[in-house]
Amino acid sequence: METSKRDTEDNQSSSTKSDSSGTNNEISNHSRKLQCTIKFSYGVGHVLNDLTASMWFSYLLVFLHQVNNFNNMLAGNLMLIGQVSDALFTPFIGFESDRTSGFWKLGRRKSWHLLGTICVMASFPFLFSECITCSHAPNIAQFVYYAPFVVIFQFGWAATQISHLSFSSDITPCAHERVSLQSIRNVFTILANLSIYGIFFLLFYLEGGHGVNDDLSQQDAPKFQHLSLISIGIGVLTNIIFHLGTKEKVTNRENQTNSNPNESSIEKSAVMHSKMNWKDWLKQKQFYQIALLYMATRLYINVSQVYFPMYVTEPLQLTKSSIALLPLVSYVSSFVMSMVSPYLNRYLGRKPSFVLAAVIGLGSCTWMYFIEKKSDQVYAAACLLGLAGSLLLITSLSMTSDLIANNTESGAFVFGAMSFTDKLANGVAVLLIQYFHPCEGCCPACEPYYRNVQVFVPGGALVIALIALCSLIPQTIGLRGHTVVQVMESPVGTHEEAGFEQCSCGQFYLPPNSCSACGFMPGYNRQDLARTVDDSDDDYYAQERKPLLTRANINTPTRDLKVL
Repeated sequence: METSKRDTEDNQSSSTKSDSSGTNNEISNHSRKLQCTIKFSYGVGHVLNDLTASMWFSYLLVFLHQVNNFNNMLAGNLMLIGQVSDALFTPFIGFESDRTSGFWKLGRRKSWHLLGTICVMASFPFLFSECITCSHAPNIAQFVYYAPFVVIFQFGWAATQISHLSFSSDITPCAHERVSLQSIRNVFTILANLSIYGIFFLLFYLEGGHGVNDDLSQQDAPKFQHLSLISIGIGVLTNIIFHLGTKEKVTNRENQTNSNPNESSIEKSAVMHSKMNWKDWLKQKQFYQIALLYMATRLYINVSQVYFPMYVTEPLQLTKSSIALLPLVSYVSSFVMSMVSPYLNRYLGRKPSFVLAAVIGLGSCTWMYFIEKKSDQVYAAACLLGLAGSLLLITSLSMTSDLIANNTESGAFVFGAMSFTDKLANGVAVLLIQYFHPCEGCCPACEPYYRNVQVFVPGGALVIALIALCSLIPQTIGLRGHTVVQVMESPVGTHEEAGFEQCSCGQFYLPPNSCSACGFMPGYNRQDLARTVDDSDDDYYAQERKPLLTRANINTPTRDLKVL
């Protein structure tokens, strides 16, 4: 009887282990490699924002100044309202996205994504259309007309951006996959920008804008309106693909706060102390360092994009078709860099890749300062501009994901805070540039002014980004503090005596319960418990996600832990 009983128990335990092993392999493979359809669906989920942002930064000032005849200060103030609104909305949206459980049977990220899509659809076409019933009214009256649409558009844009960025950290813990998602996202960003410039270029030919008058005027207003409507149509279609092609786990808020009644007090304590809220992030030094780096990166990209058409038409005196053709050239080079950047980040690391991008960007700014009127050299400079912008953006977003690491419960707040600094800095920069404009209309003084803006403002932003990067060199991005605290491996002797096992995410659980942090039951592994990793060592994150007590998953988010 005892022998048969032992055999039965052995068979059950062996079958349980094999099932667990099979499940673990399946989970591990899934966490390392996302399906291509999921990656594609995620990549197109930001296309609406990319299309509208391309028009906003490239053509809003051109439309207001040269088509609607706004003066420099009014045009700059309208853009400032948009940037400040976006800056104020992003932390709020990030905070609410983290704490809400979603609506309409959608997850928390996709709910905010849908809300943002609706707001952008309802407001953006009005920004590039003539004022309804007030097209001949004074500029200040038209300013009041456009302002509410700017605020609604920026709220929707921020909701879509923050939810989409934080969704990439939610669907995979693997650093390689996160970089891959950001690269794919940037590829579609570039395709969206190429579409805007390509369609706009065609509109000048199809609607008779080429060869008739090389200067923009009120007669070109329908072209801007048609381009905005086309952008909304394409963007809505891609957002539908995003919602149908990706799945997000719908979590009840009560389930987020209440633990499993079967889990032990050790598990509850581990989960509670491993999570970070917005107050915890504000105590992290790296949070501010990455924010400064991301802000400077976006300042370089956005100011270059906003004033590149002015640089082309004023100092270089090229035709109005060039404001579509030259950005098109820049984004073709960006597309090439987006395909290469994942490999650069993987083999060079985050920090060397960022330095390489900054050097290319500074070279582009220097070259633009010496380009003469109607010179073809501007095409080569535009290529460098695109290469630098693409690599800078992908690397800075990857650094932000590295900063978040396993704390995806507050990932939206982190991305929202980064975007807050970005939008506020861009809004202030544009306002100051417009304020110091030498004249109301176009005059000889405008030529050197726009040249200096295109050279020194983006170049200065890159210098700030490099200073922020230098402060990060001795640090490992994502590690919470530097104090090593020795803790016992389990509260009662060894794990075998206590009956605990440890998940690959670093949490303790008591079988047959699943891991309270991720819901999985990976096998326990004692090796390499206190390994120190570098932020560029993606293979460690992807292949050796063992008990990462160095990620501070038990006691405090500000301490590194070492198992005795």
